[in-house]
Amino acid sequence: MALTSALIDIGPLRTSKDFRRLWLGQLLTGLGGQMAVVAVLFQVWDSTRSTIWTGAAGLAQALPIIVFGLFAGSLVDQVDRRRFYIATKIGQTVCAVLLTVQAFIGGPPILVLALVAIQSCFVAGGGPAARTFLSRLLPPEQLAAGLALNRISFQGAMLLGPALGGLVIAEFGTGGCFLFHTVTFAVALWVAFRLPPMPASPQAGLRGVVAGLRFLRTNPPVRGALLTDLAATVLAMPISLFPIVNAERFGDDPRTLGLFLTAIAVGGVLASALSGTFTRLRPGPVMVAGSLTWGVSLALFGLAPNAWIGLALLAVAGAADTVAVVSRSTVIQAHTPDEFLGRASAAEQIVGQAGPDVGNMRAGLVAAGSSATIALVSGGLLCVAAVATIAARNPALRSDGADSR
Repeated sequence: MALTSALIDIGPLRTSKDFRRLWLGQLLTGLGGQMAVVAVLFQVWDSTRSTIWTGAAGLAQALPIIVFGLFAGSLVDQVDRRRFYIATKIGQTVCAVLLTVQAFIGGPPILVLALVAIQSCFVAGGGPAARTFLSRLLPPEQLAAGLALNRISFQGAMLLGPALGGLVIAEFGTGGCFLFHTVTFAVALWVAFRLPPMPASPQAGLRGVVAGLRFLRTNPPVRGALLTDLAATVLAMPISLFPIVNAERFGDDPRTLGLFLTAIAVGGVLASALSGTFTRLRPGPVMVAGSLTWGVSLALFGLAPNAWIGLALLAVAGAADTVAVVSRSTVIQAHTPDEFLGRASAAEQIVGQAGPDVGNMRAGLVAAGSSATIALVSGGLLCVAAVATIAARNPALRSDGADSR
């Protein structure tokens, strides 16, 4: 019985066919997305041999989400969320097709970054829309379990996608990865058309962005959750450093580049599989503990005496990241009324997706001016200090546990 309670709760997959289809669609598109991440990193690194350029690839994805995220979230709260989601998926599909074409004809890195940025504009709207679906498809008591299932879907894609992407690049070039990424969007569109209508909340206001910012500022648990994750992502994200570490320790083989992301995913999948150990606990303190462990693991990764110990530390970091992300989403969903959920989800996406991209740019710049080791160690230690400070100053986050909607 104790072991059963520790395992991930698959109840939402059994009870909701709409959630089940959405989950499977996100698993496939996540797999294609992770392959595309490796393809972008490899193509840009192969063309420039610069950590600044690989960091810029992340920034190209982050900026549209930062600039348009809250505006898109406000729009999500005022329109049919399913229709809006379908429109953004069509835009992402077109960009995926163009990325495939440029890869086969040998496009320059600036074109890759431009297409990534355009695609990210659609992600800025589609991401918040998708995050609002769970509260419509699942009852409140299954919300944390649904978030954990979404996380294991993401981590499963992250586990298989980078390794598969490296193999595909070695055999077919980056165009093969982008082509698979394009095909998965057909599945995502089919899933989206099968979802039930999701009309806007009748309480969504016209001055949504200002109202959303006011809500985020005055809600301590939500504000604390976002700030904690922002500290972890901006200060300690290591992915832009993976190509240079791969070049130094793994002979610059594209088939091993994916091992770094795969190592993070191994820990994440294990944490997701055992999510019953933490989804029943108070999400605020659990999120803080996960974020602290993330920072410590990455600081130690920068000091690892060999690559294999480093991969083990990345697995620990991946587990801690999953614990933190699931708990963060639970805090935000539990403390956000439906009429603000699109805007809160947009803010969560800005932190959870754009934050790592900004962090990757930070890491690339620090490494260019010093070394990868200094970038990793300093980022991890700064993350620990910032998270500890946020938790100390936010009692509501430390004691979180109640649904305040």
